[in-house]
Amino acid sequence: MSSNQGQVPTVPQNQFNTGLPGHGTSLSGTSLIIAIVVSALLIQFSLHRVDEGNIAVYYRGGALLHSTAYPGYHFMLPFITSFKSVQVTTQTDEVTDIPCGTSGGVMIYFDRIEVVNMLRSDAVLNVVRNFTADYDKPLIFDKVHHEVNQFCSTQNLHSVYIDLFDQIDENLKLALQKDLTVVAPGLDIVAVRVTKPKIPEAIRRNYELMEAERTKLLIATEKQKVVEKEAETERKRAIIEAQKQAEVANITFSQKIMEKDSLKKMSEIEDTTNLARRKSQADAEFYAAKMAASSNSLKLTPEYLELMKYKSIMTNVKLYFGPSIPAYLADNVKPNENLHKLPLEDVEPSIVN
Repeated sequence: MSSNQGQVPTVPQNQFNTGLPGHGTSLSGTSLIIAIVVSALLIQFSLHRVDEGNIAVYYRGGALLHSTAYPGYHFMLPFITSFKSVQVTTQTDEVTDIPCGTSGGVMIYFDRIEVVNMLRSDAVLNVVRNFTADYDKPLIFDKVHHEVNQFCSTQNLHSVYIDLFDQIDENLKLALQKDLTVVAPGLDIVAVRVTKPKIPEAIRRNYELMEAERTKLLIATEKQKVVEKEAETERKRAIIEAQKQAEVANITFSQKIMEKDSLKKMSEIEDTTNLARRKSQADAEFYAAKMAASSNSLKLTPEYLELMKYKSIMTNVKLYFGPSIPAYLADNVKPNENLHKLPLEDVEPSIVN
């Protein structure tokens, strides 16, 4: 026991030889893992994606680069270069709680004004360079506040709330676009939507009462228009009916006049026909008489008259026989009362045998 107390225990040589090769293998695996992790980190911070409807702008050391990237996967220098996506499709910016002081000193508030705008792709770099990637704050939000307050300061409450409210959105759109065309060309205002402003409660109740009375007046006016329209319709109906009756009477009267004219013309034609017939008949009779007279004047020669006289005597001869002819004639033959009135040349002699 005593002889062995001062001796140091020894380790076999083969134990050191077997440990050294295993230690070298562990160092190689760790380096590989570190390289893989570093590569993954480099890829993680260098590979980036740009969504559809956006364009990427790049910064290096805080300075805006001239390059842009369209939708898809892209690489950049990690830790040195950064990027921001800028939307180039239609977007809506909501400007809320906008104070508006009228010319009469009444403070009202617009709950929300929506500005629909779109940035063109070719204007992204200029707009971002001049107004940063959050360009909508100075160009849209701040400008809306400015234009609304400028408008309200020149109008009274009634104009803002009632009379000119329907024109605010269009006027605001024109004002925004006019300034953007100068300071940020490529940023277009598509539309502006303005909500009804909030006004003090007491004033709002008065407006509601006024609106109710105006509604009643409109209803009464519409009823009056309906009554007037009905009366006008009835009047037009009566006029149309009267015109129709007048036209029917006029047509009937015209028909009667035409019938009378036709009858008159027929009568005139008949009269003319009868007159012509009678005239023709009279002319014929006159011509016949004339011709007869002319014929008689040619025919009534003394010899012919003498012949006709004897013929007449022969047709009217009466023969009396016996010794008492004078007494018989005196008793039976009445004397002609008109005989003595006739001239002697008109009395035809009679032969008594």
